[in-house]
Amino acid sequence: MSLTPMPAKPADAVRIEDAQPFTVAYVRHVGPYAGDAALFGRLFGRLCQWAGPRGLLGPGVRLLTVYHDNPEITAQEKLRISVCAAVPPGTKAEGEVGVMQVDGGRYAVATFTLDPSEYGAAWNWLMGTWFPSSGYPPDDRLCFETYLNDPDQHPQRKHHVEIWEPVRPL
Repeated sequence: MSLTPMPAKPADAVRIEDAQPFTVAYVRHVGPYAGDAALFGRLFGRLCQWAGPRGLLGPGVRLLTVYHDNPEITAQEKLRISVCAAVPPGTKAEGEVGVMQVDGGRYAVATFTLDPSEYGAAWNWLMGTWFPSSGYPPDDRLCFETYLNDPDQHPQRKHHVEIWEPVRPL
């Protein structure tokens, strides 16, 4: 019996970046999430309903998803993600919306142009192809995706995304 390798979607580009820590407001989800675009839509909808009236949305707002667990290790029903919007330090948590800091430090930042079904393949390429050949060891800090466009405005409804994976210094 042979195993079929997981598909991989190569990045448009990869760079190493030293980032400063930043504050985010978030809505957390616990449970399966892979391939569930409607779930992400609902979570971002709830976050934006909170952030909009507080003046925290607008041109240049940084939207991201933070991944707290490795899906290859953690049981599906225990996986945690946080959909986030970058906010000013000192923003207060309220109701289901929490506030946390995303760690600064060195990251591998891979840029992708994706169909919604290709997120897993992008992660597979970064972790399974780029990292082993890069010389950079992954770090234990949280990884995240940053969304660079509104897919509804893209001619093919593609998602322009950066995957930020922490690395240790060489």
